[in-house]
Amino acid sequence: IGGIAQICGGKGGGRPNLAQAGGRDASKLKEALEMARSQLQESLQ
Repeated sequence: IGGIAQICGGKGGGRPNLAQAGGRDASKLKEALEMARSQLQESLQ
């Protein structure tokens, strides 16, 4: 989650089963969500 948050100029962290993140640049939110979706799909395969 930390790498995804960096796209928006933020940070993230947490436990393996529960993580959260925040960022400052909302204009990059779509890009961050696309990356999160891609990583989730990879982990489910």
